[in-house]
Amino acid sequence: MNKAELISVVAEKTGLSKKDCEKALNATFDSITESLEAGERVQLVGFGAFDVKHRDARIGRNPRTKETIEIAASRTPTFKAGKALREAVGK
Repeated sequence: MNKAELISVVAEKTGLSKKDCEKALNATFDSITESLEAGERVQLVGFGAFDVKHRDARIGRNPRTKETIEIAASRTPTFKAGKALREAVGK
């Protein structure tokens, strides 16, 4: 399912227009993104939690040249499914 299909399904289930559903979905995604950028955790009970994982700087190796390179520290978003979501998918 892509974003357009998700908007259509939400519009059908809620009775709202596709334009309103798109605004709501975009606002939700933007809010989650802003919270993660600020280093905050976003927890949706029953669905799951979005968090930011910190990765330390490390030494890597270029497989083609075998040259060692330094990989900079970074932050990456993670998602952990909640119990209700795991159970629904696991059936």
